[in-house]
Amino acid sequence: MKHPVSVTALLVALFIAAQVIGLVLLALDIKAISETDGERVVEHQQVVFGERPDTEGLQSFLYLSVGIAIGTALVLLLIRFQAYSIWKAWFLFAVWFSMTMALGVIMPAAAALIICLIIAVWKVYWPNPLVHNGAEIFMYAGIAVLIVPLFNLFWIIMLLLAVSVYDVIAVWYSKHMVTMAQAQTKSNVFAGLYVPKNSKSKPAEAVTRTQAGPTQAIPASKGSAAILGGGDIAFPLIFSGVVMDWLIISGSSMRGALFETLIITATTTLALVGLFYYAKKDKFYPAMPFLTAGCLLGLAIVAL
Repeated sequence: MKHPVSVTALLVALFIAAQVIGLVLLALDIKAISETDGERVVEHQQVVFGERPDTEGLQSFLYLSVGIAIGTALVLLLIRFQAYSIWKAWFLFAVWFSMTMALGVIMPAAAALIICLIIAVWKVYWPNPLVHNGAEIFMYAGIAVLIVPLFNLFWIIMLLLAVSVYDVIAVWYSKHMVTMAQAQTKSNVFAGLYVPKNSKSKPAEAVTRTQAGPTQAIPASKGSAAILGGGDIAFPLIFSGVVMDWLIISGSSMRGALFETLIITATTTLALVGLFYYAKKDKFYPAMPFLTAGCLLGLAIVAL
């Protein structure tokens, strides 16, 4: 096993919390279930910052793929010129923006904006495990609230497969995830969950020791903390959210669809536990292929 049992268990528990809280917020975000030309339609609320991008299907796939590519290129460019203060400001904005979309589902927009700004500043400039992980959980819920309504079942499967291929290339071939992680260390911020193995560990130290990128789940054995990259949390949640909408469209009640979708959370969690258990020390592994397998296994069980 990569980490002590207690550390692994806590990291897995945080992953489950992110998935479950995200799904609950997605269910609460549903404004109405209506019928158009004999077909059920799931209508989501408008996000705090306005209308979602007007895309669907292939357009959504390309929209998000291009966004990931541009974001990665910008981060590598900032690294090239060592513009770490810009990266920190960008990260603070991303934390505030995504958390606000999550909390905006359950509270007035003004309150969400203020509370999330305070938490984002705290997370970036005075990090500690509680604030860091709490903010991360709601960050990915906010991303899911924004993105889930843009996808149908076919295209979210295509996205998972594409991201899995990208993860393999980024971790085992180009290895630019390691470069990005080193930059996050210098700026003292990184995206993902982390569980310190000692009370003095900080988020940046976890990345320094592990050199794990945004979609990597496996840190080095001598690291001071166990971490789980942000992409490994966000993509399974987005997939689960799309499946939940699909189940509602297929005739399930909102509550029934939510509970059925938790099967995917269970199978994805098992895939993550298997990855931690069988991974060898001091080696890097792309996590998304394993998590994608867990997502698709869960979908097969739900469909049957």
